[in-house]
Order: sequence, then C-alpha cells, then structure tokens
Amino acid sequence: MSLNGKLTVCATPIGNLGDVSFRLLEALRASDLILAEDTRRTRKLLAHFDVHVPLVCLEKYREAAMRPWVEEKLQLGQQIALLSDAGTPGLADPGQQLIPALIQAGYEVDYVPGPSAILAALILSGLPMHSFLFHAFPPAKAGPRRRLFLSLASLKMTLIFFESPFRLHSSLEDMQAAFGDRLAAICREMTKRYQEIWRGTLSCLQERLALRKTPPLGEVTVVVAGAAK
Repeated sequence: MSLNGKLTVCATPIGNLGDVSFRLLEALRASDLILAEDTRRTRKLLAHFDVHVPLVCLEKYREAAMRPWVEEKLQLGQQIALLSDAGTPGLADPGQQLIPALIQAGYEVDYVPGPSAILAALILSGLPMHSFLFHAFPPAKAGPRRRLFLSLASLKMTLIFFESPFRLHSSLEDMQAAFGDRLAAICREMTKRYQEIWRGTLSCLQERLALRKTPPLGEVTVVVAGAAK
C-alpha cells in the first residue's frame, strides 16, 4: 500500500476573513480535494480568496463510513484538506474520528494552525488560562446537563463550553446550581462586527440575559472559573 497522500487539517476564520493566513491559502490551493463540514459555507470562503478545488461534504456522523474512501484517495497520492465551518476541525466538529484513525493507519497528517473559538473565549474571558477543560456542547436535556456540571464542579481548572443561544439561560441556571455563583464570561460572535463579551458572576449574566428581548443569536462560548483552591 502506498501512503503518498497527505491530510492537512486546516483551521479557518471563526468570523473575520482577515484572519486567513498565507499558509492556509497555500495549503488549500495545493490540495486536490477539500473535505468540508458544510460545502456551502466553505465555497464562500474559497470564492472570496479565488481558490478552485473540488469540495466533498464530510459530516461528523459520516466520518466512519467515509474513511475507506478517504484512504483510497490518500493511497493514490492525493493531497486532502480538512475544514470545519469555522475554527479548528476535530474540536466538536468533523475530524474527531478521521484524524486519529488516519494517523494510526500510518497516513501523513499535517496541521495548519489558526483561529479557535475555544482559545479566543479563554483569552477574552479574563479567567485563568494556565489550566482549562473544554467540553463542547452540554447535553440538551436538563437532567444529563445537570449531572455533567455536577461531575465537573470540583475541578480547579477553567471550564469552557459551546452552547446554543436558545439553551443559554437554562445552562447558566444549571451551572450556578452545580458550581455556585462563580465568575464566568459569555463570548458571542467573536472576531465579527457584533462581537459581545459579557463578564461577571453566573447570576449577573443570567440577569443581563433576561433583559434581552430576544436570545443572543450566533455562536456562543461560555467560560466558567474553576473551583476555588
């Protein structure tokens, strides 16, 4: 079996196209194929930078099924780029299964670093950065969500979550019940024109959120202080 191909995991802007790097554009233009979480969104990115490479959709729930097809392309020596809708693939996005599977199988995997909502929110939160835990989206149902927060309550590291804007208030309530009234931050639409960073205790953030007439639309990342030492 020839393993001449390469998968390049590419981080893309989380909102501001000015964050595109020269290395990202070089990697995309050098690719024979791009695996994209949403080809419609990726097509806009490619059009903006005049990149013309075939796109194939790689949904998170089809990774295992598509792996043999991807391996066949790599065996033929193709250069493949992997992109999520925004940020870094594999972090609550497609790539979680495919990346480690290809590495274990002996294929070359490279990485073009770039934007990450996780690190952006951690920095902008003003909370300790030396140790943190990222847990992606909490469960949508209240019971499992509360159990998750209770299991994390004793950790001293900063906690980072993605959350739907429509479940944000309920999650904040459950966080306060599990963690106590800790310092936290809500980071919305980071790097975009209407970026908002709210900082305060969990109770203060709930009060501020309740004053809004509509839920805060867009990508939301919640950062919560760890347990007191």
